[in-house]
This record gives sequence, structure tokens and C-alpha cells, in this order.
Amino acid sequence: MKVLVSGAKGFIAGYLIQDFLNAGWKVVGLDNLSKYGDVKKSYDDHPHYEFVRGDAKDVDILKKLLHDCDHFVAGAAMIGGISYFHAFAYDLVAENERITASSFDSAIYAWKNGKLQKITVMSSSMVFENATVFPTPEGHQFECPPPTSTYGFQKLSTEYFARGAHEQFGLPYTIVRPFNCVGIGERRAITDVEVRSGNVKLAMSHVVPDLVQKVLKGQDPLHILGAGDQVRHYTYGGDLARGIRLAVESQRAINNDYNLSTSVSTTVLELAELIWKKIHGDSHPFRYTTDDPYPHDVQRRVPDVRKAAEQLEYTAQTPLDVALDEIIPWVKEQIDAGAI
Repeated sequence: MKVLVSGAKGFIAGYLIQDFLNAGWKVVGLDNLSKYGDVKKSYDDHPHYEFVRGDAKDVDILKKLLHDCDHFVAGAAMIGGISYFHAFAYDLVAENERITASSFDSAIYAWKNGKLQKITVMSSSMVFENATVFPTPEGHQFECPPPTSTYGFQKLSTEYFARGAHEQFGLPYTIVRPFNCVGIGERRAITDVEVRSGNVKLAMSHVVPDLVQKVLKGQDPLHILGAGDQVRHYTYGGDLARGIRLAVESQRAINNDYNLSTSVSTTVLELAELIWKKIHGDSHPFRYTTDDPYPHDVQRRVPDVRKAAEQLEYTAQTPLDVALDEIIPWVKEQIDAGAI
């Protein structure tokens, strides 16, 4: 089987492509290098991997690459941390809509004229930005108020693209919603806007690498956005990759949608204290102070993960504690190299 993954140099895609290759797939990766540049990956020279530099808004390139592909994971998008939502509020709608439209135009063509079996759409937990039910099940996006952020709203739009393309053209789809991916490989992007948090300048505004960075740089007390009672489900990238691949492969996933996440809730304050203790041990008592949060800093993001467990036989297996043992040394290396 052969799959095209757009946004191939992205954070989650790095885990996903490796997972596909480990499972025996042939993979074509497409990326225009606009976010991180030409990031080297461990699988770049894998005999079953081909990288193509190109823009996911280019329908001709997508049609050509999809011609002999069985599957398409549409992962290309502008994406970033909480400060990114404000710095690029318009682009997160306009640019991502262009990418989404070209992806579906190409997928519809390849399904009609080639061997494409299905498009798998990378949505986001942000479609549940204004959820009123917790844990939040698939389908609640049609019941709760629409997302307030332009990013969340556009991600919900990708799901309507999938349903519309199926309704009008018969294109099979699967929608996957990763929740709070954590892991290695996420570094300072070309377009990232620096934000000051206490005495430390941040570039990513993603909570795990930013907290690790601040603790490693000796910030004391540790600055936390908001009260620290925000609830998240930090899911290891390797676990998310496996869930996405299972959704691509499963017949039950056709014209279906899935929350992909750990079932474990963690507050930002609990996360901060865990990172602090892993770095300082008992040598420094944990101290923190709070800064004003951003407007789109969702207070509760708690997924219902039963559907993926029942239909895909998928559960996220890597505890946050174990993931941090991999992430903390990697962030330190990136700080030393000036990449974060």
C-alpha cells in the first residue's frame, strides 16, 4: 500500500511517516518547507520513502502524486501555539482553506480517475473549543457552539469538506482529531513570533516544550499562563501516529471520525510541577507565578476516547511521565544548538 502525506516535515507527520514505514507502507511526503525549513528526518533515505518539495495548494502536483497512491493523509496546514492563533488569525482561515480545497479537489479527481481509496483528514481537538459535554464525544461538534478561534473554526471546516465531498462525489473519508501531541521534533518555526514569559523569550507557545525550556533556563518562580487549572490530555506523538495509521487502514473508519488521545487528564499546574521535579529533583522547591492567559486558552479539553478503542482497537499507551523523559533531553539539545 502507498500513502501520500502532505505537511510531511511537520511535527505529527514525523511520527506518522515513521509509523507507516515500520508497518510496511510506501510513503510519499509533500512539504513546501515554509514552517521549519528542510528538517532532516531519520527515514529520509528509507527505500520506501520519497520526499517531494511542493505546495499543497498546487492541485497539479497533488494529482500527479496521488495517481498511484492508495491513501492520502491531508496533514498540510498552518498550525502553531496559542500566540500563533492571534499573530496569524486571518491566514489560519485563508491559507488553510486554500490548502483544504486543493487537497479535496485533488482527492476527488484521484478517487474518480486513479486508485485512491480514501482521504484521511487531520482535524483538531479545537473543533471542541466551546464544548459543553465532558468527556467530549464525536458528534458533539454539531451540538456545541462553533469554535471561537479562526484556527478551530477552519479545522471544523475541514470536516465539512470531507462530508460535502462524500455527499456530492462519493469520496470516502476518515476524520482524525489528535489531542495535545507531545514529543520530539517540534522546534522554532520560521514564522514563529517570540513571546516573553517572565525572563524567558519563547518561540512556540506550546505548553510542554515552553515549560521545559523555562525550567532548564532556571526560571524561578516558573511563569504559567492562566491559573494552571486548564485541563489537557497530553498524547505522545508515537501513539497518535499509530492511531492515525489504524484509522487509515480500518474499514470501519470509512466515513467516520475519531478522537485520538490518551484518556488521562492533566492540569497545566500538574504538568509544570512534574517537569520541575524531573529537572530539579528535590533540590529546588517548586514555585510558580501566573500570567494573564490568551483569549483562546481553552479551560477544559477532555475527549471521549471509547469510539477509537472499540472500533480501531486503539488506546494511547505512553504515560506523560515517560514521554517527558524523552522530551526534556531533546529540548536541552535544541537550546544548546540555538534551535529553540
